[in-house]
Amino acid sequence: MNDPIAFIGGGNMARSLIGGLVPARVPASAIHVAEPVDALRDALARDFGVHVAADNAPIANAAGMWVLGVKPQVLREVCEALAPIARRTRPLIVSIAAGITTAQLDRWLGGGLPIVRTMPNTPALLGAGVTGLFANALVDAQQRERTQQLLGAAGRTVWIDDEARMDAVTAVSGSGPAYVFLLAEAMQAAGEAEGLSPEAARVLAFQTILGAGRMLVESDVGAAELRARVTSPNGTTHAAIETFEAGGFRDLVHRAVHAAAVRGKELSDAND
Repeated sequence: MNDPIAFIGGGNMARSLIGGLVPARVPASAIHVAEPVDALRDALARDFGVHVAADNAPIANAAGMWVLGVKPQVLREVCEALAPIARRTRPLIVSIAAGITTAQLDRWLGGGLPIVRTMPNTPALLGAGVTGLFANALVDAQQRERTQQLLGAAGRTVWIDDEARMDAVTAVSGSGPAYVFLLAEAMQAAGEAEGLSPEAARVLAFQTILGAGRMLVESDVGAAELRARVTSPNGTTHAAIETFEAGGFRDLVHRAVHAAAVRGKELSDAND
């Protein structure tokens, strides 16, 4: 991981990944970031000590791995501008853009490139992220391992065999932190409505979510069993769970995740 890595785009997700890589002992000198926004570029240099530039071309020229972190709506334009460099240097392409397929990226970059499509999430900034990955047929074992190391520095990874399922990855984990934040907002507001102070409600809600999340990932049983263990018949938790169920909680979550997956497909179609 000492070989240069070029981040094309230095927004929130790229920052999250860089924030996971640097503490994991990837040298800051090996990370090069192209970001046109002065404030974002300066913050990355200041906070992580990485090399930054306003233009994509010099950053791309310096690295054998490109991490594409620009918005999906402008990715085609960015890739087509970098295609001459890609045809000459044949880099490993790692994309973190939602809804953009490996076939689209390959076409925009000139063809015949090893490409890994990924979907990380923002807890990568804390080393607690999770990333779904799909590799096209040109990615060899060494490149697969290098991508694993790159994204593994920011959390857990899950390889997906069928690229069509990457929109589901985006819907569950890529967008997922926002669902948890929404739940935290609602729990805090409900606590305040029951008479708790804002600070007390905040601490109780947020720490509960943190503790429950740790139990989910550290326990040897599934979510359903953990829920059952704290849901005594006719108790307070039982009353709350029944209210969730009566309100169609599961169906609402299903519809929300499906809407996110559909939007991911729409982004791909709109940028084809």
